[in-house]
Amino acid sequence: QLQLVESGGGLVQAGGSLRLSCVASGRTFSVYAMGWFRQAPGKEREFVAVIGWTGGMTYYGDSVKGRFTISRDIAKNTVYLQMNGLKPEDTAVYYCAADLIRRGAITGRAEYDYWGQGTQITVSS
Repeated sequence: QLQLVESGGGLVQAGGSLRLSCVASGRTFSVYAMGWFRQAPGKEREFVAVIGWTGGMTYYGDSVKGRFTISRDIAKNTVYLQMNGLKPEDTAVYYCAADLIRRGAITGRAEYDYWGQGTQITVSS
């Protein structure tokens, strides 16, 4: 079992920054990658970013590329999402997710085995 707890959400003005954290506990030794997704009201859950847990390779969704940065601290079992240049369209619930075994597309929701409870980000214009 793996538990994921996100924090760092809130309200921010357009152009501002926020940093999300996701702390993993449990069988963290078996994590292949950690990702961030988001879901706005009435929309599908969307891939944001992913980081390889051991190698640190990163990949971003087109809508956040150049503005968001994913990183991890293995010693703290924590993955971060630094969000700069926030836009109103970034408003969503952000979810942390853990991928234990690579099976398919790393950007797909079905790839991930565990999810956090989500944290709300609201960007005002």
